Amino acid sequence: MSETYHIVPESVHNTLVEKAYRHRGYASDEAADGARFCAAAATHGIRTHNAIKALHLDHLFGSVTGGCVPGAKIREIPTRYKAAKTWDAQRKLGQAVAYRAMDACMKLADEFGVGIVSVDNCFHYLWGGGYVMDAAQKGYIAYTACTSTLAEVVPFGGKTPTLGTNPHSWGFPTTKAIGYPIVIDWATSTVAMGRVQQFKREGKQLPPGSAVDAEGNHTTDPHKAVALLPFGAHKGYGLGLIDELLAAFIGGSLPTIRGRHADDGDKHTTAFFFQTIHPEVMSAGAFAKGRNQAENVKAVIADILGKGNEKCMLPGQIEAEAAAATKKHGGLLFTKAEMEAFQEIAKECGETPWEPGNFKSASL
Repeated sequence: MSETYHIVPESVHNTLVEKAYRHRGYASDEAADGARFCAAAATHGIRTHNAIKALHLDHLFGSVTGGCVPGAKIREIPTRYKAAKTWDAQRKLGQAVAYRAMDACMKLADEFGVGIVSVDNCFHYLWGGGYVMDAAQKGYIAYTACTSTLAEVVPFGGKTPTLGTNPHSWGFPTTKAIGYPIVIDWATSTVAMGRVQQFKREGKQLPPGSAVDAEGNHTTDPHKAVALLPFGAHKGYGLGLIDELLAAFIGGSLPTIRGRHADDGDKHTTAFFFQTIHPEVMSAGAFAKGRNQAENVKAVIADILGKGNEKCMLPGQIEAEAAAATKKHGGLLFTKAEMEAFQEIAKECGETPWEPGNFKSASL
């Protein structure tokens, strides 16, 4: 079934989002990073982590509550390892930190073949896929993981949410092979909480087996969902646990107190982990039939999608198709409900709300 979208020029979108961040006290470079990220999410059809989600998250846990500190400076912690950096974000805007961390990883990979940046005292960076996609488009294999702001996921076999939705994101430089980077990006819950919020806005039901209500019973009603379940039962649980352990090694404290910001002497922030690999450093050189590395990657993908699998979808394909639609229509695509949310954002920062009738529309 087709849906009507309003086409908003990226410049118009970014101007409003930057003003919203500046209204909340963020510095101009942070506001620009926030808008850049939100535009990238909207470009690629990531409706769960666009500007609406970003500013809502900031309102609930960020600049309003002290969980994020506008204008904070990243502190680099000395380490004897040349290919790795460790930072204290000091609760700086997560998107600004993530862009800088991935850039640092790529510079390290240029010199050492690999680069790692671990970050403590963070505020959530939202869509991890955006950062690894950016690196993959520049020719790197990239990975990031983080702990989520709240413990919203019930461990496999348990009753109480003690894990974050804890995403994992991988990006691979496959543009020459298939036309876009393969991006494997997922929350370790069956759905992200952003999806629950989206479905509330859109009046849709959740997939079965994705959430529980206040009594611990399974529910498909996004208005009743209070906690999420791990995808793939014990497998998603294990992947979510990886993020908690990475954070524990970096310096993160107890997952069940994250996002509380109580004055109790404990830590209530998230942690980030970034890694990039220069593809050249991985090559053993002995590719079959005289292929080079790029040709070999293309051949492997073709083999996977052959033998009756030609209609199978690769991770990143949906995002690439959304980006193509964005380019075709000349602007970011937003639903009626999303336009109404942007009207509220405009009112908050004293700007003239967008009038949907002033924008072109398209049915997709």
